[in-house]
Amino acid sequence: MSSMQKEPQQSEPVRFRPMQKADLDGVAELERVSFRTPWSKAALAGELKNDIAHYLVGECEGRVVAYAGMWVMFDEAHITNVAVAPAFRRHGLGRRLMRCMMRTARLFGATMMTLEVRETNLGAQALYAGLGFVQEGRRKGYYTDTGEDAFILWNHDIALTLADAGDSMEQTE
Repeated sequence: MSSMQKEPQQSEPVRFRPMQKADLDGVAELERVSFRTPWSKAALAGELKNDIAHYLVGECEGRVVAYAGMWVMFDEAHITNVAVAPAFRRHGLGRRLMRCMMRTARLFGATMMTLEVRETNLGAQALYAGLGFVQEGRRKGYYTDTGEDAFILWNHDIALTLADAGDSMEQTE
């Protein structure tokens, strides 16, 4: 059983923090178990040098069990990746991670957030809908591995989403 498949330990909480170079192996492994066309370790390392990129990892007992990335440009944040280790899914970790990304985006001046999601990824679509995202477009054939479309989702007021969730900029997860 790989470290990505181990059952989550309830005694040790998942802590979110900025991604560092030492996290790249864990993040690359999470990419491999989560996506048909994972980002390479080199691509992830390049994001650490990208001035508009901001990545968070969720760490539990010294290992990366979740991560997300975004690019913040002016008042917009574009989510590039979100992944949670299989054994940690369906425990609210994705929602916590996305709220942390929203708070981080606000710190860097973003007021709205966008992302693409596979048309067949109903679980992710439900998560994003619960976070105030609405479908505003479609990218035909966006996913080259399957040819499926991506839905373009937007949340035009991430501060309101955070406030509605009783979440403030000062809180930490």
